[in-house]
Formats: sequence, C-alpha cells, structure tokens
Amino acid sequence: MSETRIDIIRHGEPEGGQRYRGYGVDDPLSKTGWQQMWSAVPEKASWDHIVTSPLSRCCRFAEDLADTLGVGFSIEDNLKEIGFGVWEGRTPEDIRANEGDALQRFIKDPVHNRPEGAEPLDIFAARVWQVYQQVAQQHHGQHVLMVAHAGVIRAITSKILGMPLDDVYSKLKIEYAAIATTRVPDNKDPLMVLSTA
Repeated sequence: MSETRIDIIRHGEPEGGQRYRGYGVDDPLSKTGWQQMWSAVPEKASWDHIVTSPLSRCCRFAEDLADTLGVGFSIEDNLKEIGFGVWEGRTPEDIRANEGDALQRFIKDPVHNRPEGAEPLDIFAARVWQVYQQVAQQHHGQHVLMVAHAGVIRAITSKILGMPLDDVYSKLKIEYAAIATTRVPDNKDPLMVLSTA
C-alpha cells in the first residue's frame, strides 16, 4: 500500500508588518520572512514537487526552493488566501479602533461575520479542498509541498479533522513558516500527522 504525503507551509513574515492580507494585498516576504522559510526547510528535504499560491509571499520562495532542490514547481491560483474585502491591508488595531467589536465577532464566528466584500468562508474552503484533492491525485505516491497561507492550512485542517468552519480562527493559530503535515493512504481518508521529523 502506498500513500501520498502533502505538507503545507505557511509563508513567512511579509513586508509591512501585521495586517489582513487576502488575495488583494501582494506584499513580498521581508528579510525575516525569507529567513523563517529557509529555517523551516528540513536539512534533507524529500519533496518531489512544490505547488504554490500565486501570491509573491509564497511564490518567490517556492520557486527558489524548487531550483535549490531540483524538483518540479507549479502555481495553483486557487491556493491564494481568502479575500478579506474591506479589511484588505488593514491592521487589527485599525479595525478595532474604527469598527468596534467587528474583529472579535469575526474571530468567534467567521462564517456569519465576514467583513464587507469578503469571500465567503465555505466557498474559500471548497476551492482549497479541491486543490488538495487534485494534488493528491496528480502526485499519487509522492511527497509534495504546498507553499500557501494560514487560511489554506485552516481550511485543509478543518476538512481533515471534521472541524466546523466557525472554529478555524478561534482554535487554530498558524505561525509564520509553520508546516502542517498530512498523509493520504490509498483508499482511505486523509490524516493530519504530528511528528518530530
């Protein structure tokens, strides 16, 4: 029996500090962000292919890593971060100062408290899950790295673990350059894997 391994790494710190970046804000990685990403790469990386979000905070590192490892590299538009509507580019402090408890309501129930113009969470989760399934099928039996966003990791984790989408912001904290590890055994549901290596 073979299995497909899919790791998902969140991008490192972008330029511009902490603010809401969906697919409408395309800040590159900061110097610290580049260091975080390279530090997260295992000494003996075994990825056969790299799939990345098109946004520069993911794509530029993914391309450099693919060159370094000598592996295939592809861009998947549907791995881009969720759209945050009118919150794009704004800091949490700005939202708290100008919109009362809107941010706290969003964190507690992001399904029903999206900012104006934001992508619906269920639609975002569905597009991300479709990419995950396609990658598992196209790269069956291989070890793949996805370079993406906190929202992408939340969506995939919630699907694998059967978590309600309204819990993904209050119960899942995804640090910069964090790696989520998953496995897709043949003819079985995907698994989240916690390991030391």
